[in-house]
Amino acid sequence: MKFVIQRVNHATVNIDGEIYSQIEKGLLVFAGFGNEDTEEEVAKNTDKIIHLRIFEDENGKTNLSLNDVGGSLMIVSQFTLYANCKKGNRPSFIEAGKPEYANQLYEFMIRYAEEKNIPVAHGSFGADMKITLENDGPFTILL
Repeated sequence: MKFVIQRVNHATVNIDGEIYSQIEKGLLVFAGFGNEDTEEEVAKNTDKIIHLRIFEDENGKTNLSLNDVGGSLMIVSQFTLYANCKKGNRPSFIEAGKPEYANQLYEFMIRYAEEKNIPVAHGSFGADMKITLENDGPFTILL
């Protein structure tokens, strides 16, 4: 699995010109899943994301987690994180998880995060989504 984590002041998912979901301060996570990934690994990485200390404390040090700042989590599926551009100019996505399995892991991640009492928003698996965000920092992490 692959994650792109962005600390944001706000983020919105639009589908068909309508707001589908949105968050204020928190983390926007683009999530890609492979066929070898497991729910156990998703849970472990979701815990890591929730507990990442990447928000600034009163001294300007990145020392606070999502819980500490009362932030929200937005999870958006993105199989293109598995793009392989080694040969030619057209990316190959053969390493991305099969849609049914990847969606199962995506839905699991959303449920798991919700069980942690984090406000969770998300995209719609496989939809043509337009994402708007204001990256805070900018602060972006690959996991």
